[in-house]
Amino acid sequence: MVREQLVTRGISDRRVLAAMRAVPRHRFVPPELVAHAYDDGPLPIGHGQTISQPYVVAMMTQLARAAPGQRALEVGCGSGYQTAVLAEIVDEVYAIELVPELAEAAEKRLQELGLNRVQVRQGDGWNGWPEAAPFHVVLVACAADEIPPPLVEQLAPGGRLVMPVGGRGLQRLTVVSKRSDGTHDEHGYDAVAFVPLLRARL
Repeated sequence: MVREQLVTRGISDRRVLAAMRAVPRHRFVPPELVAHAYDDGPLPIGHGQTISQPYVVAMMTQLARAAPGQRALEVGCGSGYQTAVLAEIVDEVYAIELVPELAEAAEKRLQELGLNRVQVRQGDGWNGWPEAAPFHVVLVACAADEIPPPLVEQLAPGGRLVMPVGGRGLQRLTVVSKRSDGTHDEHGYDAVAFVPLLRARL
């Protein structure tokens, strides 16, 4: 998977490649799909959600410039695969998942793998995790028409937020870079297809 799907497509960050090798992707898919765990594509994980294509996970992590010593926030952790990849690189990961069953299963799975630098919260990710902010890395594994302002606010100076922006269908993978003075800029990258960012019902 790493050699054929990642390296050949330009994933060059050594930390990202090492993390993708270290995390057993087959532990994060439903039992009936284990044979397809390392396929070059997303897979359903129930509740209308998916585990992202390996290349997309690696690309988002590389664009975020994840590194040791950092604190990361992930919105939409799903099965916990992207969470685990981040946990192999950064010092702390805070992951939010709206679907209770997925959040509970992801937390259990991550604990079983010994990734104890991760905290999982069930809830609405739009507002982030303010009490744990600021974050050097924010990854959003679901799409929205706009970047949630609270997530930009919780980004540390010099930090990077990566998320798909756009409606249903194809979105643009977007990177927000925060400057030391608190301002930020945005850059669009590849077209991607993600499930929508769900909000909690009031």
